[in-house]
Amino acid sequence: MSIQPFSWHQLNQWHLGVLPLLLLFGASYLYARGVMRVSAWPRVRSVSFAAGIVVTFLATQSILGVYDMVYFSDHMIQHLLLIMVAAPLFALSAPLDLAYDGGHATLRRWLDSKFMARLTHPLTAFIIYFLFIPVTHLTGLFNLMMQDEWFHHLEQIGFLVVGYLFFRAAFGLERGVKLHPGLRLVFVMAAVPVDTFTGLVLSMSRTIPYNNYLAMSPVGSTRTSVLLNLHLGGGFMWIGGDALMLLACIPISIMWVQWETIRTKELDAILDAQGI
Repeated sequence: MSIQPFSWHQLNQWHLGVLPLLLLFGASYLYARGVMRVSAWPRVRSVSFAAGIVVTFLATQSILGVYDMVYFSDHMIQHLLLIMVAAPLFALSAPLDLAYDGGHATLRRWLDSKFMARLTHPLTAFIIYFLFIPVTHLTGLFNLMMQDEWFHHLEQIGFLVVGYLFFRAAFGLERGVKLHPGLRLVFVMAAVPVDTFTGLVLSMSRTIPYNNYLAMSPVGSTRTSVLLNLHLGGGFMWIGGDALMLLACIPISIMWVQWETIRTKELDAILDAQGI
């Protein structure tokens, strides 16, 4: 059944799904419980997690969630909020470190396992991100997402998980293999082309690549309007994605400067001790 076209007076509409709300509540409960078990947990990390929850809620349950399967441009806004806003906030909240410090021995053994070491490795995170973006937008998986609500929710979770793993490596706050602070900038910038490529492919498409997209469009939509909205969504992916990636480089640059400052002081202390 088709939905009515979007208008600005509909901004107060909400798409309150049971499963997303349960997942958001469950994640918030587990994080809060972990904070209570760990003494002196940095408040800024808790604030980052809360901000990530708020962004995820707005991206999936607000008017964006109402039209995310109707307008491709809306879907792309939701995608960018999840993978490039909420996910970096979750990465800054260091949930795996919290789980390690506040969890039981069994949980710590699992976090120390070879599987987790490989999953959280920067190379793995980069490869998954590099493949996930085009596969979920340039293949038949998008049609499947529009057919099945459960698969749609799974895709949203995938945006968060893939984004978290990527920015976890980019920020280098948590335990595990860490890149040199300067190399983290290269790590982020090397992923920019995949967003640009995907956005350009969609923006330059002369046909509607998703069979279900036209059927799910609002009442009164034409093939031309649907194609124009596809191009708009591609533009969001291209320009918006690149802009958010550049924005993520700001805290990474700050961390690099702080690291270099500390290293310089340590080196000066060593040289002073040696009388050089």
